[in-house]
Amino acid sequence: MKKTLVLGASLNPSRYSNLAINRLVNHGHTVEAIGLKKGIVAGVAISTEKELFENIDTITLYLNPQRQAEYYNYIISLKPKRVIFNPGTENPELYEVLGKNNIEYEVACTLVLLGTNQY
Repeated sequence: MKKTLVLGASLNPSRYSNLAINRLVNHGHTVEAIGLKKGIVAGVAISTEKELFENIDTITLYLNPQRQAEYYNYIISLKPKRVIFNPGTENPELYEVLGKNNIEYEVACTLVLLGTNQY
């Protein structure tokens, strides 16, 4: 299973990041989460700090491109194998940063990848 960081996590059950946390947990993945508000979703504690999580395989983004800039160095520091850009998070500038750091990226929907066993 892939240890995943949900960046842009929300406590609101109607938000896609919240659904992603639930589905990732249901699929047996270890999940870490960072959002604007602390709380718990599907047993996963949402942090408001840029914690130095270890062994992150995948970061799935739920932040618009303007909000991503402050996380560039943080994302690189975690050395994930890949970053998933969910709909609305597409960011050519970050694609370039990731490429220069040998981090793969995918423009895809985490929920669709999970639902079609392509995660």
